[in-house]
Amino acid sequence: MFVTIGNSPREYAWGSTAAIAEFRGVAPSGSPEAELWLGAHAGSPAIVVDAASVGHADLASWIAAAPEQALGARLADAGPRLPFLLKLLAAAEPLSLQAHPTPEQARAGFAREEAEGIPINAYDRNYRDPFHKPELIVALSEEFDALSGFRPLDEVSGVLAVLRAADAAQDEPEPGALDLLAARLGTPDPLRDTVEWLLRDGRGGDTGEAAWVTERITLLAASEPARSSPYALSFETVGALAEAYPGDPGVVISLLLNRVRLRRGEALYLAAGNIHAYLAGLGIELMAASDNVLRGGLTPKHIDVTELLDVLDFTPIAPPRLEPEPVAPGVVAFRPDVPDFVLYRVEADAAGADAPVVPLDGPAIVLAEGGEVRLRGAGGAASVARGDAVYVTPDEGGLAVAGDGIAWIATTGSPAASAD
Repeated sequence: MFVTIGNSPREYAWGSTAAIAEFRGVAPSGSPEAELWLGAHAGSPAIVVDAASVGHADLASWIAAAPEQALGARLADAGPRLPFLLKLLAAAEPLSLQAHPTPEQARAGFAREEAEGIPINAYDRNYRDPFHKPELIVALSEEFDALSGFRPLDEVSGVLAVLRAADAAQDEPEPGALDLLAARLGTPDPLRDTVEWLLRDGRGGDTGEAAWVTERITLLAASEPARSSPYALSFETVGALAEAYPGDPGVVISLLLNRVRLRRGEALYLAAGNIHAYLAGLGIELMAASDNVLRGGLTPKHIDVTELLDVLDFTPIAPPRLEPEPVAPGVVAFRPDVPDFVLYRVEADAAGADAPVVPLDGPAIVLAEGGEVRLRGAGGAASVARGDAVYVTPDEGGLAVAGDGIAWIATTGSPAASAD
């Protein structure tokens, strides 16, 4: 069964005024359009364009009323819930530094806050559901910029060395600020100790030591030694973050993180505990359907330092890129290590006369990019215009894809996740 779905973009202040509208082929609204949600999450469930076709106005209501039809027996028995959420994300300004919990942390945190009687929509609520929230982002714009994961410690040392050279070149050097930072980076647990110090000491106004460090590093990041160093992009990011959130300790924390620039078609996978922030660009985001976010700066929203420190994975890593897996002519899969979701990118015209078939082990959502895509399953068919989306029930068994557009197909993970 093919059900046409849609939604209205969410107007967060950091959103682009043009990128999502251009992707959809519609006139811009004039307001920032940050995210377009395509899923059944209660925060913004997708609408059913032809409500009479399923007897319900939105995807969440239909799934709740007819879970076996909408989800298939496996997910209906296990929830019932759609385990993934597909989004278009368009960032014109930086998002908050954040991380997401493991399944165990989410269940425990949700149960604890429920027992404490914290309202589900309270400002200081950390866990709004008992689910984890791993996510991947694939760049649709020519560039997509992000921070993701703690960078290797030798790079952190290199950043500090550049800052010391920049400070020494100033008319009035102030090495004491960098000495304070170096002292935290010299402990047995340097990343955790530095982040905790910055967040606890640097959020109390402009009088603490961490506030001095933030102010000084913001100045040094704009200097010639920093701009001409191997970490120039990271120092450029410091300037942008300081302009948006002056004095925020997240400005300094950004230098501890991998500065990533994705090209179109490249992806990041953000597992539990990965600290990250999207900075600029348009992307396809696919995640487990959850609203559990622990923030660590660059935001006016609630920050629970203790809970964040418990969730963060402080292991230094290379940028967590997720390489696409070629599975058929014109078809690649972005397949993370969780069963909640997998994302296919299908260029139908690249396959010639033989339409590629993407198997479905569960429900799917298909979003068309650039032109029309035509879908055929075991029992039905649908045409999806540029920027439109359809929900596909698992009884279709698989999707043959044709047309002159690109089909982005979000579905559940499958042991037989290959296309032929």
